[in-house]
Amino acid sequence: MQIKAKKLSKLLGADFSKVLKGQPDPKIERLAIDSRRVTPGSLFFALPGLRSDGNSFVDEAISRGAVAVISSQPRRFRSAKVAYVTVENPRLILASVARTFYKKPDKDLKLAGVTGTNGKTTVSYLVKQIMANLGQPYACLGTIGYDLVRRTVPSFRTTPESLDLCDLLSQARDFGCKGAVMEVSSHGLNQHRVSGLRFEVAAFLNLTRDHLDYHNDMESYYAVKRGMFNGENGKLPKVAVVNIDDKYGKRLIPEIPDAVATITFGESEDATFRASSIELSAEQTRFVLDCPDGQYEVKTSLVGDYNVSNTLAALAICGGLGLNIKNCIKDLDSFSGIPGRMQKVDAGQSASVLVDYAHTEDALENALSMLRGVTKGKLRVVFGCGGNRDRGKRPIMTRVANTLSDEAWATSDNPRNEKIEDIFADMKEGLVDPTRVHFVGDRRRAIELALQASKAGDCLLIAGKGHESFQEYGETVVPFDDRKVALDLIQNMQLGGRV
Repeated sequence: MQIKAKKLSKLLGADFSKVLKGQPDPKIERLAIDSRRVTPGSLFFALPGLRSDGNSFVDEAISRGAVAVISSQPRRFRSAKVAYVTVENPRLILASVARTFYKKPDKDLKLAGVTGTNGKTTVSYLVKQIMANLGQPYACLGTIGYDLVRRTVPSFRTTPESLDLCDLLSQARDFGCKGAVMEVSSHGLNQHRVSGLRFEVAAFLNLTRDHLDYHNDMESYYAVKRGMFNGENGKLPKVAVVNIDDKYGKRLIPEIPDAVATITFGESEDATFRASSIELSAEQTRFVLDCPDGQYEVKTSLVGDYNVSNTLAALAICGGLGLNIKNCIKDLDSFSGIPGRMQKVDAGQSASVLVDYAHTEDALENALSMLRGVTKGKLRVVFGCGGNRDRGKRPIMTRVANTLSDEAWATSDNPRNEKIEDIFADMKEGLVDPTRVHFVGDRRRAIELALQASKAGDCLLIAGKGHESFQEYGETVVPFDDRKVALDLIQNMQLGGRV
């Protein structure tokens, strides 16, 4: 559906009175936050950013045809052809304007938002798969991509900017989707990317150390997540789904307003969706589910106890959306998994090789602990820590890898603008047994050495990047996919008679 132009006054409502100078009420053809994407008739939002300030590009936006500008910075303005609006929080106004411009797509879709440090992608994919099995087309927006059922768009951030998000939701509506399940990151919440959206269900999975370079401390991190459930996001969700096994989940429950129905999940006795009699193996996971609809045996191809929690979360979300749980669990065991999440690399080699997105100490600990329980031989891991990110977690990641694996290769992740030697220096502070951790700056070489060391019955986990197909060096993005690199190396080693 083509979006019709709208008067600035219709988009801004009460904020229209803050127009300083220029055109009295221009017709808006397009919204833009990047001056390079401005076309004639655009409304340009000058957003402050970590790397650059949109206010530095106002003149460029106008030269490209912007008819209106929204900014937090007042300025002398002489053009009578452009409306200039000063507001306190441009991001908050952007979210409101984008929702109006794209005809409030959230009103026509049942939205499920999933937030938490770990598991967002798995839970979102599971919900989408369950919906597909039930014949209900659901869009899925998150880290791996934006799946609109009839069209898939590569992901450029876990939670898109509000104007991109509303555009995607508008397309999902036009494609006939009944709803959308989306990952909601802490950055997305803090930057008002989902502000004002009506969530049918909001789900809280867990909270462990991550993004503290951005949030500074765990209290600030938690406060941002909580905003999705207590109205600080702009609208209360109808249903809150909360992990009662997580300490922050327990803390969140009494802070959710009475107007929001609350569903809990976990292994705790008082969980609304409770798992018991859990059976874990290298091939599948089984457990008994107790929920308001009854008691059921659940079988899934997702392995590990953390995937019990993820499966419970997905089923609880479906319950919050009003679905019959008996129907939801029918085809769970046919779910083939998520790209880059415990994804097997198999070229007939004797050792087991897995690629996973685990890039926090909690996720890495969960992954290695699970693999330790199903590995007969040695457990090895390749891992790294990103540059220009939370330095405090680097020694913790190393300690986890050193403690839970038999042998580890510390290597580059996304170095960005940091020297790998400086990243390694932080990581080495967490060493427990230095003889079992090798520091190799080149990620391909680290994977090669780990593969060469792996024998029959062993397991190698390549952690940190999962589905990602690149590495970031400075301002450069270099193609690199752990899955393809590992497969190529295994095949080359086989040709050389080494495996």
